[in-house]
Amino acid sequence: MGEKYIDLYELQTMLKKGIENIFPGKLWVKAEISALKARPAGHCYMELSQSSDEGLVAKVQAVIWSSKFRFLAPFFKSVTGSDLAEGMNVLVCVSVNFSQLYGLSLVIDDIDPSFTVGEKELLRRMTIERLEKEGLTDRQKELALPVLPYSLAVISAPDAAGYRDFTKHLCGNGYGFVFRTELFPAVMQGSAAPASIAEALERIAGSGCGYDLVLIMRGGGAKLDLACYDDYGLAAAIAMCPVPVFTAVGHDQDYHVCDMVAYHHLKTPTALADELIGYYADEDARLLSFGSRLKLAFLNKINAMESRIQLLETRIRTADPRNILQRGYVLALDSAGVPFKRAAGRSPGERVSLMLADGRIDCTVDRVVPGDGRMAADGQ
Repeated sequence: MGEKYIDLYELQTMLKKGIENIFPGKLWVKAEISALKARPAGHCYMELSQSSDEGLVAKVQAVIWSSKFRFLAPFFKSVTGSDLAEGMNVLVCVSVNFSQLYGLSLVIDDIDPSFTVGEKELLRRMTIERLEKEGLTDRQKELALPVLPYSLAVISAPDAAGYRDFTKHLCGNGYGFVFRTELFPAVMQGSAAPASIAEALERIAGSGCGYDLVLIMRGGGAKLDLACYDDYGLAAAIAMCPVPVFTAVGHDQDYHVCDMVAYHHLKTPTALADELIGYYADEDARLLSFGSRLKLAFLNKINAMESRIQLLETRIRTADPRNILQRGYVLALDSAGVPFKRAAGRSPGERVSLMLADGRIDCTVDRVVPGDGRMAADGQ
């Protein structure tokens, strides 16, 4: 072909010499840890990156050899109170290394502990302070939570695994409880997420549908993907939402500013579904208990009424004239059939009747003898 060429190894060697000539010594580099893996051998491998409003603009592989890592890691934690982790902005002293086989990488020789809070964590703390000063951190907690939330506005990416898990778990609950859910799609990670989620909140508030709850959910992800949930604008939008907001973002260990200002936060979308099902299960148990108590009270009332009826029946039987006559008493009736108890008022020749247990005797009054009721002597 006659064209001049070099082989790949020669090209890589030239790049190695050029790069190492440009950076012959160590230099301090500010970057964010986007991935971190500590190996059993003691080495710590990282991916360092930098992002802008447009997204990721730079990334490079880095390593802390075990001889350094076993000293840097505990020192870092002793000063900052935290382990090295994804999502941290760090200031590291590095040597630039280029391998013909593995390409460009940075060998970390030191880390400045004073920079560990990182720009994002510092911004997060400033965001929390601002929300506290504006009285927004507890605003959601002042809202009234429905006893049985039924109508649910869900903010999620339509194809997100967390959303699918939530829907399957909620709708397939073993009790047969039914919920009404409506999805409001939004970007759930990256720099576009805060504005997208805030816009979904505005649509929910302005819908006039009277939702019982707003649910913001996203499954786990890298720290950089979830950093948007520390955004002030999004946190303020959640705090000022007129409907109680539940969040379920990230993994079990994640806790964001948005979680802090929401009415309630759960660890995962599935845990959120369990929470909602639990409200209905608790109310179901309460109603069953109430029904049992009501039935018992009704039975007690019936028993009390039966006892009162039995008592009245006993009194009636006791007061029945027929029972009195059975004991040897006589009931005197005037000519009109009206009972009388005194001799006074009766006249000779008057027709009276005497009621006894076994029959009636019709009589004519011969005479009326006043007295105290005792039998008069013969001839008197």
